[in-house]
Amino acid sequence: MNLIHALLLGLLQGATEFLPVSSSGHLAIAQYFIKGFEQPGVLFDVVLHCGTLCAVLIYFWKDVCSLLTAPWASGNDGVVRRRLLWLIIAGSVPTAIIGLTFKDALTSVFHNIPLVCAMLLVTGTILFAAERWRRGARSQEQLTLADALITGLVQGFAILPGISRSGSTIAALLFRGVDGAVAARFSFLLSMPAVAGATLISLKDLDGLAAGQLPLYLAGGGMAFVSGLLSIHLLMAVVRKRRLAAFALYCWGAGAVFFMLS
Repeated sequence: MNLIHALLLGLLQGATEFLPVSSSGHLAIAQYFIKGFEQPGVLFDVVLHCGTLCAVLIYFWKDVCSLLTAPWASGNDGVVRRRLLWLIIAGSVPTAIIGLTFKDALTSVFHNIPLVCAMLLVTGTILFAAERWRRGARSQEQLTLADALITGLVQGFAILPGISRSGSTIAALLFRGVDGAVAARFSFLLSMPAVAGATLISLKDLDGLAAGQLPLYLAGGGMAFVSGLLSIHLLMAVVRKRRLAAFALYCWGAGAVFFMLS
């Protein structure tokens, strides 16, 4: 992998992490067509996800600060903030269980391009159904424990390349009658513990990193951060305007095209 490859993969990660089209699926397909691409475990992918995690931290900085100080907040505002914090913690539990239990089995299929393409078709179907049958407009204050656990469960299985994490978690909340903007915000906040945990687990793969590759990994992560900030803004506009169906068409088309090419 050279610098151009690292930057292009970082750009792809940032652009697709928050748009509901599966960043892991796009990375797997792109890496398949880069001759000789190798990485220890999924370390490079995790570095790119760290870049987009930083984008979430910046974009939702006020929300993050609100959650971090929630345990000491007083009054009704403190109650509301602590409730959201506990919902995020609760939603992170099924994600962690699935990730730790099935990590090796799920990441082993990252190079199975026909499967990745099939999962893109599944993502497209999920998005289309969510847009077609979304109902209600529950606010953040109306989120329930069941909402958090179901979203965390969906996020856990979204480790499968081709299944969009943001798309599937937002869709799950839309099916449950949550407002689109609230669903997107909760989805992004819920992603932070998962990405941070995956990063810590992947630190063991640093020993297998080839000499001179670290600057390329950091360059890719930086590009993912910049493009990620832009794509978050775009997705927030998309869910407000109810245009997820366009991304369903894209996933169906991309899945079919790359299935034939592979």
